[in-house]
Amino acid sequence: MAFDEALAERVGTVLGDAPDVVAKRMFGGIAFMVAGNMACGVMGEDLLVRVGKADQAACLARPSVRPMELSGRTMGGFVVVDAGALDEDDELASWVQRGCAFAASLPAK
Repeated sequence: MAFDEALAERVGTVLGDAPDVVAKRMFGGIAFMVAGNMACGVMGEDLLVRVGKADQAACLARPSVRPMELSGRTMGGFVVVDAGALDEDDELASWVQRGCAFAASLPAK
């Protein structure tokens, strides 16, 4: 599966040059890791965000957000934001920062 490289570049711009952020290919897309923990990624044309199980329901209540499914299984703590909801840079930045905050709250790997 190919992923939207332009969206991945926009995510990279939001992340800047933070030393603890690494891009890694996974799930047929690209994931952005913070201190070894996945924060967000690009799958196809959409943004994958790790929000944690406690915040997942609130995120899913927002428009253009759905659960992440992998091989027919829903992945707890992750949501997918449709590409159409990410046209504005501040909306993308909000989601990326949410994922980074969650990843940073976890023990470093």
